[in-house]
Amino acid sequence: MTMRPATEEHSGLRSLAERPLLAAIMQRRTHRVSRGSSIDAGSMSYTTSSPRSPLTELEEAILIAITGCTGLSMPDRPLSDPRNNKPIMAKPNLNMVGRSAGSPDNAQGTHFFLINDSGTYYLRKLPPPEDGRSGLDPDFLVQRARMAKVQLLDHRIDVPGGDRDFPAYLDSNRFLSNLPGTTILFPVVDLSRQYINGMMYLLTQPEGARPTLVDDRNFYQPAGVKKWVKKGFLNKDIKLPLGTLWAMRTQIEADLLVQNLMLTADSMGLGAWIHASLAPPVLLGDPKFTQHYGSMLGFDWATPKWKPADIIRWQVPLPRYANARANPVGLRRLGEHLIKASCPPNFPTMSDAVDAVIADKFGPNGIYSDEALFARIYKGDYGEQYLAEASKYAQDVIDCTRDICNYIYDTHGRFPAHVEAIHVPGIWLQVHHVEERYYEQFFRDGLTEMHRRHDTTWHGVS
Repeated sequence: MTMRPATEEHSGLRSLAERPLLAAIMQRRTHRVSRGSSIDAGSMSYTTSSPRSPLTELEEAILIAITGCTGLSMPDRPLSDPRNNKPIMAKPNLNMVGRSAGSPDNAQGTHFFLINDSGTYYLRKLPPPEDGRSGLDPDFLVQRARMAKVQLLDHRIDVPGGDRDFPAYLDSNRFLSNLPGTTILFPVVDLSRQYINGMMYLLTQPEGARPTLVDDRNFYQPAGVKKWVKKGFLNKDIKLPLGTLWAMRTQIEADLLVQNLMLTADSMGLGAWIHASLAPPVLLGDPKFTQHYGSMLGFDWATPKWKPADIIRWQVPLPRYANARANPVGLRRLGEHLIKASCPPNFPTMSDAVDAVIADKFGPNGIYSDEALFARIYKGDYGEQYLAEASKYAQDVIDCTRDICNYIYDTHGRFPAHVEAIHVPGIWLQVHHVEERYYEQFFRDGLTEMHRRHDTTWHGVS
């Protein structure tokens, strides 16, 4: 196949833009078999005659754009309680940029990695363009994709020696997943920052409605909040276990973004397959697996110091098993934090981590100090009015959150304790050119018109 340069592939972008949303949703189907792949399936075995066909730079750039920022969000929320006209917390967001999927308090904790034949990359979240340039400009898409990509490895990440059996890959996935010619998009979610912010938002409830946080891994004892119950700031009759909070729904954003990516790829006439990724502990370089698999993506890990109480709290019987609770806390490249969890050792204490979240929101360089940002969101001077009138966190809320976060770290040796600082959903999306002849040979409705016309529309191949 002779490929056209990205600047000439406007017909593909036009076709994508004209694809009806309802058709994309109703006709969405998984296509596991990438071009150049053969299948050993008994009477339905298939041997390909096609060469591998990686995605073009533009095709990948569109997918990268779907993972990133798409504009600015709107703080369309009440500023006071209509029952008594008392102000309510109206600045919960951690970010004001928007993506193609919702996020609790716009936490934007999801980070993406891209894997292809040329290497393994981290994708930076670029700010949305301020000049209003179209998302369907091919040169602009490619330019931004190049800016987003940070190469971590000069090869497609995979287990060493081809040992794809469990716990690396699951069952038949090992025969079709992460093959040459395919592109993989893999999400991880920093839960720690929104864990702090979400805790503060939880504690902004009206008087009498603020729950008492208890620790279900420590006999349901108050989670550092005894004085706050005694003061009447928290309601002792409303008990909320830390384990019930878990990830505070922050992880859902990644699932929504992956679905958007699949719908986009399918609408481009590409094969798309959401499935179990290479096992997250293996992929991130969990110290329990590095001896066999190596450091892989090379995340930073923090292992809590073992305590006798861990026998009961976490079923960790001896100090030599302490790494059973190892916590991924960041990713660095050449000294730069690409992902930095809001917890030690990235911060000296949890108080410092809480203060950093507050500063990112309300400090001199925080989002709620950026009048120009809100001038881009609101008409006229409504942005200034919102910043002046909307309430922020009260000092009691901040201080109580500090106590809870310090309790978690001091008691359990890591933060968060009941969920990972950096959560891995354990799925990835593979995108590829489909092995059309295989689907035409065996299936009644194996391909959509978008798949059949892909090479013509996107690459000018008749």
